[in-house]
Amino acid sequence: MTELPRRAAARTARLAALPLGYAGRQALGLGKRLGGKPAEAVMTEVQQRTAEQLFRTLGELKGGAMKFGQALSVLEAALPEEVSAPYREHLTALQDSAPPMPTSTVREQLTTHLGADWGERLVWLDGAPTAAASIGQVHRGRWLDHTDASAGERDVAVKVQYPGAGEALMSDLRQLSRVARSVAPVFPGLDIKPLVAELQARAAEELDYHLEAEAQAAYAEAFADHPDIVVPGVVSVGEEVLVTEWMDSPHSLAHVIREGTQEERDHYGELFVRFLFEGPKRTGMLHADPHPGNFRVLPAPDGGLGRLGVLDFGAVARLEDGQMPPATGRLMRIALDSDEESLVAGLRAEGFIKDRITIDPGMLMSYLAPFVEPAAQERFTFTREWMREQFERVNDPRSEEFTLAMKLNLPTSYLLIHRTWIGAIGLLSQLNASAPFREILEESLPGFAD
Repeated sequence: MTELPRRAAARTARLAALPLGYAGRQALGLGKRLGGKPAEAVMTEVQQRTAEQLFRTLGELKGGAMKFGQALSVLEAALPEEVSAPYREHLTALQDSAPPMPTSTVREQLTTHLGADWGERLVWLDGAPTAAASIGQVHRGRWLDHTDASAGERDVAVKVQYPGAGEALMSDLRQLSRVARSVAPVFPGLDIKPLVAELQARAAEELDYHLEAEAQAAYAEAFADHPDIVVPGVVSVGEEVLVTEWMDSPHSLAHVIREGTQEERDHYGELFVRFLFEGPKRTGMLHADPHPGNFRVLPAPDGGLGRLGVLDFGAVARLEDGQMPPATGRLMRIALDSDEESLVAGLRAEGFIKDRITIDPGMLMSYLAPFVEPAAQERFTFTREWMREQFERVNDPRSEEFTLAMKLNLPTSYLLIHRTWIGAIGLLSQLNASAPFREILEESLPGFAD
């Protein structure tokens, strides 16, 4: 057995063991309860041990397992506090870290995908990675642009894909799909299987660095004149290597979530929302990977609140007609105006409600609250408590909203938009950020201000 299949087999075995480990923790808890330990103490210990096992394994595996964990980390704010508290440390750590690949492997990748003369352009490369993600890692380097004699050397970020990342990613996601039901008890109320299915559908695009370079270059050009949002330009690209401008940043939004002042939370939360909605308006694409590690804090020259840097354009939605669907803003405005009949008719026309499906208009308004409520006020404050309340309400099998959700359909053209919006709500709720949401929608969301 060669090295790559051997590693893949090891990953598969460890992923398959995750639900068994969870079952073992449950058995441990039951034993302690029978021994007289309080149920609450048992559950806390079971959850803590389960979190440690699950996220340690996901963090070590790279590939689909780590991508799965990153996707879950954005939704952490929706979990009940007694469940999310033991997991939070492991989830946030997973967003910014992963084990590095050997330096020799990095150099082999550079030779294969930038050419044997890569060292003439990339004149220095830090041996240790500055960041690692699900399918690759980033090194700092210095680039000499021979096509521009006046340019000299400049600092760059060199993103190198793990060899065999495509095969490993798809293998991991297939295995995660098989064990999703068993892992689901770790996340009460979260429907894991559709999340994995969506990750599978987007995996091929994220492995294509040429597609990523195309998207990032478009964003860099579109935001070049923006005073508060920075996107690094593309320097060079190969099939599994992407070189971009370096961006000096002390930390990501994960740090602001953990330690930021309220002023910082509001400031960066507002910039994040503006980027989310201005992006489609400026580029015809939607940045569809809203986890905190992709958004960097850039210090201001005057020592005040800084700018927001944006990374990782592997997951973007290339929007039909180059804009967000106008029906999105139009239907949100109709919902804000409490025009129940027009809302049902509009959702039916867009394919959210199938023919012959009967929907109670009042219940529909209640169900859509998480999407509509932030636009009903001049400034809206996203909190974990608010998101948890909304999430529990629509995911409780005993509730009427849950029954209504089973009747709704999500058109294919809205899949990535919906996932991105849910992830964005999760990030804003983790930040506990207040933002002029309505004003931003009026400026940038087609159909909302019409």
